[in-house]
Amino acid sequence: MINDYIVAHQAEFWMLLGFLFLVIEVSTGFVTGVFLFAGIGAVVTGLLMMMGILPETWIAGISSTGLASGLSVALLWKPLKKLQGSKAPEKDNSSDLIGHEFDLDSDLDEQTDSTTTYSGVNWRVELDKSSSQRKINSGEKVVVSSVEVGVFKVVPKT
Repeated sequence: MINDYIVAHQAEFWMLLGFLFLVIEVSTGFVTGVFLFAGIGAVVTGLLMMMGILPETWIAGISSTGLASGLSVALLWKPLKKLQGSKAPEKDNSSDLIGHEFDLDSDLDEQTDSTTTYSGVNWRVELDKSSSQRKINSGEKVVVSSVEVGVFKVVPKT
């Protein structure tokens, strides 16, 4: 009985399926676009069937949904990618290690890194690019300005 109803009302079926895919995309947090583009394709198929452009058959519905999904990917991928923002992530300054002061064990400049041990971990020490000073001598006091995995970025203590 339900099968007969769906076959007789395929335009509405494709519209409902499309909106269901769009709701899943929004509510579950899938941001890969699979449900987004499939939903767009199914809604377009339903609209084309309602306007009488496509026949209400399974072959036409499945084919149109696939083609409309692919076309929507081709048309919307770059604009949606641009909306996400392609900027590099900002420096994470949330570490409690920022502000830690210590004496350098060896000379430090833009080409030469140093190392230090803090809390039992060996850290590579790099000169922070925002520092106005291009060389810090061994034994001088420095301050951690940012932290990356295994790396202290430092500036001279003023």
